[in-house]
Amino acid sequence: MHIETLGSGPDLVLIHGWALHGGVFAPLAEHLAPRFRLHLVDLPGHGLSRDSEQPLDLAGVASEIGARTPPAIWLGWSLGGLFALRAAASLPTVRGLVMVAATPRFVRAPDWPHAVEPVVFTRFGEELAHDYAGTLDRFIALDTLGSEHGRSELKTLRALLHARGEPDPAALRQGLHLLEDTDLRRALPGLRVPSLWLAGRRDRLVDPRGMAAAAALAPGARCVELAAAAHAPFLGHADAVAAEIGAFADNIGP
Repeated sequence: MHIETLGSGPDLVLIHGWALHGGVFAPLAEHLAPRFRLHLVDLPGHGLSRDSEQPLDLAGVASEIGARTPPAIWLGWSLGGLFALRAAASLPTVRGLVMVAATPRFVRAPDWPHAVEPVVFTRFGEELAHDYAGTLDRFIALDTLGSEHGRSELKTLRALLHARGEPDPAALRQGLHLLEDTDLRRALPGLRVPSLWLAGRRDRLVDPRGMAAAAALAPGARCVELAAAAHAPFLGHADAVAAEIGAFADNIGP
């Protein structure tokens, strides 16, 4: 599994979302690298980890990343948030958790109303088999839909999508199954580390109300809603996201 390290300072692990790779954090990394040592992960089947034999499962991937990185704050965006939350709940080396446009459960349930219908991910899986390129393009378009800087953010994502090669279709299907089936809500009350939940008010994939509900279940949690951002707030609002992460890290201490 490819992990790129850059910058200097306290350690921060960053885990990307579905179909992308660690390079998606480039705008945010510019703001963070002067004060953090960043560990940018390419999940198995994605980016420079495309040929990794590591299955895309939460426990195994979180353990592998933890074994290859020092004690750190973990940040997960979208699908990456599931890996970061799993690590925060199970690994002693996680010092803090930052969830960006991510929740412990992505699909709606009777007791979890502020999420998407399960058919959303099922449909993407069906479409992936018939129109690989078109399905990926439609998905990343949802990442930026509604954002104040949506047009420029979509241009950035399209340029980055295949910058490290095409993601493995099998890993994409595994990722969709994780988004559809995973429910980590029971892990929240027992979290031993503080957490920061960064939501985009205009997000069409992860409802900010769902993020606020998740944060309310975790001790030491703080939820921040970025008014003009959508599902990828670190693209068009990298300065604001970096400032929130910096303040969060300062409160954790050395």
